[in-house]
Amino acid sequence: MAEPTAWSAPGHECVLCPPLRFRFNGMADLPGESGVIARDRDFLLIPDVAPLAEGHVLLVTQEHRQCAGEFGRKMWERALRWRDRVAHLYRVAYGSGELLLFEHGPATSQGGGACIDHMHWHLLPGTPGVRAVVEARGRPGAPADLVALRACFRAGRSYLLIEENEVMTVHPGDGVESQFLRWAVTAAGPDVTWRWQETFGLPAGRRRFLRTLTALRAALTAPPAGDQPPDSHQ
Repeated sequence: MAEPTAWSAPGHECVLCPPLRFRFNGMADLPGESGVIARDRDFLLIPDVAPLAEGHVLLVTQEHRQCAGEFGRKMWERALRWRDRVAHLYRVAYGSGELLLFEHGPATSQGGGACIDHMHWHLLPGTPGVRAVVEARGRPGAPADLVALRACFRAGRSYLLIEENEVMTVHPGDGVESQFLRWAVTAAGPDVTWRWQETFGLPAGRRRFLRTLTALRAALTAPPAGDQPPDSHQ
């Protein structure tokens, strides 16, 4: 199998837009459209095709958006509700609603080392310590919200968005290596290969994909537990 590339441009050439949205799934013999965990008019929740851990999913916009810094207020609020929904699924599936969220938000095509110019948030269970790894590489964080991300986007600056321990921060993204945040996740915790091209289509990654799909779909339909605490993300 030739090594896949992730470059994308708006419209029909984008690998996260139809008709190419599930091209890599097909290349790895993984469910595509049938592997969507949940969706609404704005977003899809899908397993990552080269997951860093079980539970690694992507929140992807249905329509082409370059990054979350391009969102309006309503779209941002819907994305945060999805974040909360994923925390709930993690709580049911894995016993804890703690999560890591990260996005490499490009302000220009391929900006700051980003390899896909279509908004997607990575979400993983747990995995604390990523922010410290990023800051140790000279990328200091500041409190993040929609205003901060839009300021970066409008100024033509790429950004790194991180949420862990229920704190969201934004870090300078220009000039970082491609897949920098995937590297930071492995530096902070899981001892796995971080370059997605090196795990794509291999048995371990395929197993993580399928276990994620099974566990989170089961969590979607699980009856609410009367003694389960509410999701803490607000």
